[in-house]
Formats: sequence, structure tokens, C-alpha cells
Amino acid sequence: MQNRRKGPPSSVAFNVRVAAGGGGSGGGDVAQGSLNVILKQSRKSGQLNLSNRSLTEVPSSVWRINIDTPEDGKVISMDNADDRWWEQVDLVKLILASNSIESISDDIRLLAALTVLDLHDNRLKILPDAVCELKCLTRMNVSHNQLTELPKNLPGMLTEIQLLHLQHNCLTSIPDDIGSFAKLDDLDVSNNKLKILPSSIGSLTRLTKLNVAGNELQVLPHSIGGLQGLKVLEATHNQLHTLPDEIGFLRQLEMLYLQHNRLAHLPHLEHCSLLKELHLGYNSIQSISDENLKCLQNLFHLDLRDNRMSKVPDEIVLLQSLERLDLTNNSLLTLPPCLGTMTKLKSVILDGNPMKGIRRDIVMRGTNELKRYLMSRIQAPDEETASAPKSAAPGIVDNKGTSGLIGSRTDGVDKHTVASTRNLDYCGKKVEDVPDDVWQVAISSNVTIVNLSRNKIMKFPEKLMEIGRSLVELNLSFNRIVQIEPFVGRLEKLVILDVGNNLLTTLPDEIGSLQSLRELMISFNRFQNLPEVVYRLKKLEVLLANDNKIEAIDAAGLIGLSLLATLDLRNNNIAHVPPELGNCTQLRSCQLEGNGFRQPRAAILSKGTGPLLEYLRGRIAS
Repeated sequence: MQNRRKGPPSSVAFNVRVAAGGGGSGGGDVAQGSLNVILKQSRKSGQLNLSNRSLTEVPSSVWRINIDTPEDGKVISMDNADDRWWEQVDLVKLILASNSIESISDDIRLLAALTVLDLHDNRLKILPDAVCELKCLTRMNVSHNQLTELPKNLPGMLTEIQLLHLQHNCLTSIPDDIGSFAKLDDLDVSNNKLKILPSSIGSLTRLTKLNVAGNELQVLPHSIGGLQGLKVLEATHNQLHTLPDEIGFLRQLEMLYLQHNRLAHLPHLEHCSLLKELHLGYNSIQSISDENLKCLQNLFHLDLRDNRMSKVPDEIVLLQSLERLDLTNNSLLTLPPCLGTMTKLKSVILDGNPMKGIRRDIVMRGTNELKRYLMSRIQAPDEETASAPKSAAPGIVDNKGTSGLIGSRTDGVDKHTVASTRNLDYCGKKVEDVPDDVWQVAISSNVTIVNLSRNKIMKFPEKLMEIGRSLVELNLSFNRIVQIEPFVGRLEKLVILDVGNNLLTTLPDEIGSLQSLRELMISFNRFQNLPEVVYRLKKLEVLLANDNKIEAIDAAGLIGLSLLATLDLRNNNIAHVPPELGNCTQLRSCQLEGNGFRQPRAAILSKGTGPLLEYLRGRIAS
């Protein structure tokens, strides 16, 4: 609580010379005159911000802000309320971040009412013991310095501390009695040189965020199970080869980040029923079992990329809340058909696997097409093989003595199949135009799905207009289409549109009429920006625009897509990621790798969508 000092000073006070009134220039660009103005304002507000002013030392007048008489206080005017400097409040917030400060004076103890101390991004190698006397301190940030040790009495003295950020220093240990921080809520010791965590850390029962990433940890203490309030645990980029069983007793845990370690097994998270995100990429995990999965009913993001997985078990269906599954760069040959029954699953990433059991073109069509294919393997396993006579020529289907084949003898489709499934699959025929008799069957059958991918089509087919009232899904990927015709706006029931791997540079305004569209794939084209019309598709849930030439992100436009869950902008020419993108809280998957921007760093991107968006929100100017 700020203490306001009232009453005019005694006459004696005005005859005393101001001790160190201007104390030290402090280097940099804080001239004495401007410093006096800042200090005057701080005496009224209780807050002092001297960040990013090229200071090499802290002016002594900062430490004595509530003690010394200011220069303009030597002459008193009782009539001017603005000049009543003695009615000051104690300094409670001090920000000295982003300077070149190498040391902190013991006089910091004079700021006894201080609750917030921010010294991050300086050149500090040591903190004075006097910091321990700041009994009111609740938040301290000394990250991005050169600290090699902390004051020994820090935990026992700072009993009110709630946030302690020590990341990016040179610490080889943290105090053994760190558990004495009884009110600590947020502890970040990432990117130091820690090889072990003290067992007393398990006494931090109020801790909700713990970040120990980027150290040299080989094990976590068994006492970690005592962190009953923990919601976020980050332990990426360490040398962990196993995890203690007690980690399964973190009942409030919602996000667990364990990428870039040496784990060979999925941790047993028996009581972590609230877990929403589990990141295990870049380890050595070979398999997962039902024991690992059955307790993760609320998990919606599972990251297993860059491991040694050779099989996904059928028990994966136990994760009925799962929305995103990343299996990139494993050793998978196929997927269990039951994966297709997972109704909430919106994104399955399979890049870098030697898939032999599922054709590549099916994988490339996206998650919904993949799930549909897997479902078909449940309903009619090996149906095509069983029904086709051994003597039949390639592409010919014998239907009770009649071929039923249309299009051509070797590249046709079965009209009975088209009619019964209402699905026209004319994929991989390498044609420039679809034959008229094929279109006639599609029109008469009121098909809902048309797949013309992997051909040589150069013009958006006009015949689509004749099935516009029934068409729900259209796949024109892997063709040579230069532009989409305006009549696409007549396909009013379209839910999925895949025009990836073409030669497109823009989309017609008429696409904005597709108000039922939920998935839009424009990957591997020549777009230099996301067309404005995209932001009018208010029901859009999936937008894949990777591998284009997109240069900028329109955060405001994306925020307006309130249902957008998956955004893929990998491998473009994006030079800047606007912090406002962090306000797209509806996103469950946001992929930005392979662009030219420097921030966020790759380490942030690898943590997943949640931490990425949180990081971006933290960079929004207030």
C-alpha cells in the first residue's frame, strides 16, 4: 500500500544541502534536468520507468527518491498544489530494464515499499544482499543478465514474492530453500546452466507456471509431484531421459512441454485429467500404449514429431477431445482406420513418414479427406480388391456382366459407383478436360464430392455450375489452373475447397459468397498476400496457405474469422509477425515456420500454438 507523506517540511529541512541530489549522471541519455522531471512525476505516481535509456549505472537520486529534498522543493509555495512535493507516495514500482547496468547499489534497501522490480536485459553479474530487505516485493524480473548466483537469503526474506524471472543468466544452481517462496506463482529459470533442481521446489504449492527449459537437467526431482497448483510446465531442451512417476499427480496441469530431450517413453500421467497440450517432439519415443492415453480425455494437442514411432495404436481413439496430432518425421507406414472416427480431430500432420499403407495423394488432400479414407477402410475393408475380377483390365470394373465404365476404357469411372456414393473421383487421369459423359453421370447423380486432382486441367471447369446446388466438396489440387472463374460463387453449399498446387495468384471476390465454406486449401500457389475475400468467409475453420510468396499477415482480418482453428503459413516470405496475431485466441494450430522473420524465434515456434500466441500478446504495446 502506498504511503502518502503529508504536512509541509520543517524549516530545518530547507537548510540542509540535498545529499547526492543529482547523484551520478548514470551515463546514457538521462540528463539531470529530465531526470528531475521524471523523479518529480514518480513521487506522485509511485512508479519510475527508466528502461531503454542506455544507463550504465543507476543515479543515486533514484535510490533516495523518497528521502532527499528535490531541487524545486527548496522554495515553497503553499498556494500551488502541484508543487507540494512533500505529499509524495513511496515508490512501489521500479523499471530499469534494457540498459547496460553492471551493478546495483546497496542503497536499494531505501526503497522499502517496492513491490515491483524489473532489471531484465542488463549486464548484472550479481545482486546485492540488500535486495533481500525489500520485504514488500511481489514481482522481480532479473532475466537476460549475467548472474552466476543469487543472494543466499533471498527465499527466506522475500516472503511476498509471486513472480520471479531468472531466465537467460549463467546460474548453475538455485537456492536449496527455494521452497520458502510460499506465495510464488510464476517461476522461470530457463536458459541457465542448471544440472539439478532442489527438492524443496515441491513445496511451492501455489506455483502455476514453472519454466526450466534450456538447462542441463537429466532428471526432475520426485518432489515435483507436490506442485498441486501447477498448470504449465516447460522442460524443453534439456537432457531428460526419464520422468518421475510423481509427475502424474499434477492434477491441475494443462500444458506440458518436453520437446528436445532424450525420452524413450511417453510419461504416465495418471491423474492429469485436465491436460490439454502435450508436447513430446524431438525425443526417442518408439511407442505409446493405452495406459498412457486412457487418462488424457481432455487432451486436444498431441505433439509426437521427430521421434521413432513405427505405429499408432488403436487406443488413440481414447483421446476423443483431440484436435491436433503431429506425427511429423517418424517411421510410420500406415495409420489405424479407427483414427477416422475421431470427430473432433481437425489436423493430422504426417510429413516425413515412409507411408506405404496410405497413398500420398490421400495424405496430401488434408485431414478430412484422410479421415474419410480411414473410415472407408472400417466400413468395407479391401472392398475394391474383393469385388474386382482377377482377369479385369486396369481401370475396368465388372458390374454383373456390364462394365459400367465411362470416360474411356483405361481411365474411366464406374457410373454405378458414382451414382451410389454421389462421389465423382476422377483423380490422377492426367487429362486436360473431363469427358462430357463423365460430367453427365455426375450431374444426373447430384454428386456432393468431386475430386479432379492430379490432372492437367488449366481452366476452372464450367460444368461445375450444373452441380452447384449439391456440391459440398471440391478438390482441384495438383493441376495447372491459373485463375478461378467468378461462377464459383454459385457453389453455395461448398464446405471444402482444395485448389492447392496450381498457378493461382488471386481469388475472385465471388468466393465471398461461399458462406458455408469451412476449409480452404490454397497451398503451393503464387499468392503474394492472402486475398481480402478470405476474411469474408466467416465460417472458415481451416486455412492452408503454406508454400506461397505471402509477404504479410493481416492480423485484424484473421481475428475476424472467429471459427478459424487451423492456420498454415509455412514457407512464405513473411518478414514480420504482428503481435496482434496473438489475439487470435480461436487458433488451435498456427504454423509459421520457414519464413524470413527473426521474431518469434524458432524456440518459441517449437513450443506450439498456445505459447506462440501468448508470446505475441506479450509484445503488444500497451
